Amino acid sequence: MERKTIHSELEVKARQWLTERGVTLDDIAELVYYLQSKYHDHLTLDVCRHNVDRVLTKREVQNAIVTGIQLDVLAEKKQLEQPLQKTIDTDESLYGVDEIIALSIVNVYGSIGFTNYGYIDKQKPGILKKLNDKSTGECHTFLDDIVGAIAAAASSRLAHSTGEDILIEE
Repeated sequence: MERKTIHSELEVKARQWLTERGVTLDDIAELVYYLQSKYHDHLTLDVCRHNVDRVLTKREVQNAIVTGIQLDVLAEKKQLEQPLQKTIDTDESLYGVDEIIALSIVNVYGSIGFTNYGYIDKQKPGILKKLNDKSTGECHTFLDDIVGAIAAAASSRLAHSTGEDILIEE
């Protein structure tokens, strides 16, 4: 069942910026599949994509996306003051603000999202590995955590579904 949705300006911008930064819904759906396929025998990428799409309709998620991407872009252009510029450039391990923004996304679908996020953040499969590659000259200090959090939230949404709900779209 296809649902016609009117997207807010914020949602349109968040989705646009994800795409412009090289992240597709399919990339995130593959992360959801990575997290949930062992728990659902008949899970498909379409169902994963649907859950990602639903997560992206949440205003808290949209705000996190546009905030994080803007900080990454400013860092990439060297437009932040020191020492923040160096901290974001190097994705300093004790900085933590990037994870805090990601946790605001994870929190949308309950506590299971925290474990999903922690796991995928350590494993860095798929698009997360690419976003974490510092040799590209791009800065994705915030985006890699945001994408992992979206996948974790979509996985949590899926985990809260009953068996039959997984096979049908809302």
